[in-house]
Amino acid sequence: MSAEYATFALAPAVRAGGVLTNGSYQAHRDFLDFVVNGRPLLFQLSDLDAVSPLASDVPPAIFTAHVRALLFEADAPLAGGRYIIYGCPECEGLECGAVTAAIERGGRDGQDFVWRDFAWQTDETADLERNGYHGIGPFRFRGGQYREELEKLLTDGERAAPARRVLLIGARVAVLAKLAAALRTIGIGAEITHDAAAVPADELRTYGAVAFGRAVSERERAAVRGAFSAAGVDVAYVNGLAPIIPLLVAQIEHALDRSPLERRRLTGLVVTDGEAGVEVTSGCRVQLIAYRLDRLYRTHAQELFDGSLEPGTHRIPLDGRATKGESFIVARTTGSVLVAPMVR
Repeated sequence: MSAEYATFALAPAVRAGGVLTNGSYQAHRDFLDFVVNGRPLLFQLSDLDAVSPLASDVPPAIFTAHVRALLFEADAPLAGGRYIIYGCPECEGLECGAVTAAIERGGRDGQDFVWRDFAWQTDETADLERNGYHGIGPFRFRGGQYREELEKLLTDGERAAPARRVLLIGARVAVLAKLAAALRTIGIGAEITHDAAAVPADELRTYGAVAFGRAVSERERAAVRGAFSAAGVDVAYVNGLAPIIPLLVAQIEHALDRSPLERRRLTGLVVTDGEAGVEVTSGCRVQLIAYRLDRLYRTHAQELFDGSLEPGTHRIPLDGRATKGESFIVARTTGSVLVAPMVR
């Protein structure tokens, strides 16, 4: 093992939820990712749809137990001194598969922490030869930095717990009701209102975003922004592109992602007539889905691309039949989502 030290940090991350084209739902998860040498560890693994055990929606006692285990204040949860680093975002069951690693003490004084022997594990025993991540680690962390990052979660009560409620404002009650139901299904709270002026400041502070329908006037939008400003609340504002539920959910998911741009996989989406420009920061699977309304305001959805992209900017041709008229493109990776209208 190299004697060099790696840096250790924690950073907010998101597993974007959504309404998928097959009608199923993908849960929204907020969690703290492990940042090793300034880069999310999840990005250094294969393109996994996974979250760390330090998620905002796990019960406080379980969250604390995970932290204490990583600090060696509790026994390792798996045989061989192994710990779950990333697990299934839907159920947390080991049978779905998890990235695990052996964690041990290191250094002359035994104060360092070493993460080694990363593997994909589906039962109680890890098969390193068959399922090991042979190009990852070992990582040797200075004990002081490692403990400081994790102990903050215990002493300050700091958790990956951003405001996960959305205030919906619009003229089409039926659309708002469907949108609210979809958001609640994927784990995001949603309420509908016409006027935020009478909402108490303490309640306004529970919202992470406000979504406006297309029929909401600029005067009404300004009044809502004024109410949040007076309450000292910084929220993201979403201007709904069209009354298409999966599209609006994707817009809201993007708005709720407050992680730094450099720590996201998907960082750019520009759609012009005939092609999409997609920018990614690490190799990952990207899906492009087109949504459009026909003359009778019926929704049409079509998957245009589903493949792996290397880091960089890519130009992807689009099917003109799927993007005619008023249309929009949703780009999705395992951790983030972007939305762009078709520009002609």
